[in-house]
This record gives sequence, C-alpha cells and structure tokens, in this order.
Amino acid sequence: MTSRTERILIIDADEKARMDLARYLEARGFYVTGYPDLAGAKALFDDNIPDVIFADLSPEAIRDLANRLEEAETFTPIVACSSSESSADVVSALRAGAADFVLKPCNDDKGALDDVLGKLFDRVRVNRLNQLYRQELEEANRDLRDGIAELRADQRAGRKVQLRMLPEHEQVMSGLHVDHMIKPSLYLSGDFLDYFRISDDKVLVYIADVSGHGASSAFVTVLLKNLTNRLQRNLRRGSSEDILYPDRFLERINSELLDTGLGKHVTVFVGIICLSERKLNYAVGAHFPMPILSFEGGETAFLEGSGLPVGLFETPEWEVYEVPLNKPFHLTLFSDGILEVIREKGLDEKERTLLELVSGGRHTIASLSEALNLDQITELPDDIAIVSVTDTINGSDNTPSK
Repeated sequence: MTSRTERILIIDADEKARMDLARYLEARGFYVTGYPDLAGAKALFDDNIPDVIFADLSPEAIRDLANRLEEAETFTPIVACSSSESSADVVSALRAGAADFVLKPCNDDKGALDDVLGKLFDRVRVNRLNQLYRQELEEANRDLRDGIAELRADQRAGRKVQLRMLPEHEQVMSGLHVDHMIKPSLYLSGDFLDYFRISDDKVLVYIADVSGHGASSAFVTVLLKNLTNRLQRNLRRGSSEDILYPDRFLERINSELLDTGLGKHVTVFVGIICLSERKLNYAVGAHFPMPILSFEGGETAFLEGSGLPVGLFETPEWEVYEVPLNKPFHLTLFSDGILEVIREKGLDEKERTLLELVSGGRHTIASLSEALNLDQITELPDDIAIVSVTDTINGSDNTPSK
C-alpha cells in the first residue's frame, strides 16, 4: 500500500494486542510507534508528537495524556481502547478526553477501525490546515507590523524633510511681516507654501495643494521646493527671469510635473508683492479658496481670479491679475482644508464665515487658529495651510497684533 505521512502511537500494556494493532496499521501505510505505558511514551512529546494515539489507559491516565497534549498546543485525538463493553467505562473515557472508543482486539472489526481512522484523520487534516493558516497569518501579521514600523520611520523622516523645506516663521521682508502654518491630515502633507524676497522691493508668496494625500503627494512638495530654489538661482545668475512673473512661474511648475509622469496635479496661488510700486501681481492655478485681502480701515474681500490647475495640460495659459496696495494691508492665503473645519454646511456659508473672521481682525496665524480651534482638532479631514502677509509700512507696527 502507498506509504502515508501520518504517525500513530499505541500505548497498551498488552504486548500482543499492541503488536497486532501495529501490524495492521503499518499494513495500511501508517508510521506506528508502540509503548507499554504512558511513562515510556512521554519522551515522544518533546519533538515528534503523533497524529493519533490509541491508548488502553484508565480515565485518569487519559486525562493526564489529554492535558499534556493541550499544553503542547497540538490537536492529537486519543482513541480509548478497552475490552470492557460497559457503557460507564466508555462514558468515563470520553469524559476524560478521548475522541473515540474501540473494543479490543481493535483489529477484529476492521471496518469499524477504518471508520474511526477516517473520521479522525479528516479532523487531523483540518487541524493541520488550520495550524498552517494560523502560522501563515502570524507571519503575515509579523511582516505587516515590521512594514508599518518601517513606514512610520519613513514618515517621520519625510516629515522632518518637509519641515526643513518650509520657510522660517515670523519673517520681515521688505516691510512685510510673513508667517505660516501647516497642519497635515496624515503624517505627511500634500499642502505646501513658501515666501522669499526676489529683489529689494519684491516678495514672492505662494501656496499649493497637491492632489491626493500622503507620501506620493508629499514628494511633489519636494519638487516644488527644488524648483523655486533653482528659479531663484537662475535669477541671480541672470539665466532666467521666470520667477519674476506669476504666469511663467506656474508654467515652469506645470512642465516639471508633466515631465515626472507622477499623475499628480497641483492647485496654486502665486503672488508677487512690489512695495515700491504698491501693487500685487498674481496668477491662479485653480486654487480655492481665494486669498483674502483686507485694508486698514477699508474693505475686506476675496481676491478675484481663476485659472487652470497645474500639471494637467500641455500648453495652458494663466492670466496675471493686478491689485493696487495703496493702504496698509493684510493678505491671508488658505488651502481648501480650512473650509473642512468650518462648521457651516454650505460652501457659501463657509466662505462667508472665513471672510467675517478676517474682517473682524483675525489676521494672524495665532488668531485664526484660535478662532477655528485648530490646535484642539486631532484628526483633520484634509491638510490645512495658511500664510499671513501683513504690511508694516506707512506707520503700521512691525509685528502684527493677534
């Protein structure tokens, strides 16, 4: 008969009965080991636990054997063997932990013995599969935990890189006080912002929101920072003046994104403030909400303008808008995540609330954060970025009030 892989242990003090059963089982292709008592068989449990045990033992000894198998965390059924036909003895053996009961001599009724073996090994095979699945699941969970730990470490490193790319807080440039805040919905942010002096009397400020969230969107923010650094170097070298023009600045971002093939696009607002001419030139790459411009003692309103998103079209064009800055002003830029934390339902209501906050004197990062309770929100539905620009010329304080 074809050899099988199942191992059977026989524990029986009756040597003839043990040998007869062993010969029959070996003829059926099983690996068989026999011992006259439980003490002799215990060594087998250290590293080679059998698949089925036939045992002519007292109920107490069967209970001891079943407990030992349970401690070994294995499913090995015990078949109680006895020449007694007493129903009380059968019940005692089953209550002690036996999975089945056969009368001795066991191999006299070969059909019944084969039926018992068939049922037991069906259970053994199911148990083996369950153990295999459990082991595979534990390994998968272990790999998943290791992967998550590595991902978290990567995210922490990426977050440090993003923070180092951001401009310094509380900067005063050419008479402008500029500050910012970024709060990511995930560990990494798809929002980005920057501001810097491009000449003695001009300051560029932009805010960008990359499509999507997480690491892939955060990679694009690295591209944006690298590009703005290169454009500034090109201006100093005299090789390119793209950074002096908002529309050409968006064109450069557009071409860089298309070249990467990442499938990402960006909404951008870029503005250039010229203090000598007291004007703001800007271009809009589908950014929303529009920045809010307020004048001291005057009107507070969203800037006008529209334009295509950046990174989707081969040859887009953007209009450049111009606004005079004849009075001391506050300019506040937001990413669209700010609207998610405003409780009003409709978009018009959310914009109206945001405008009321700014017109009511909430011009600084600290005051806006306090008004919107941003520090108390632990899970944001979207990234939030804010840039505040305050004019400190014409008698205004160098540091804006909160």
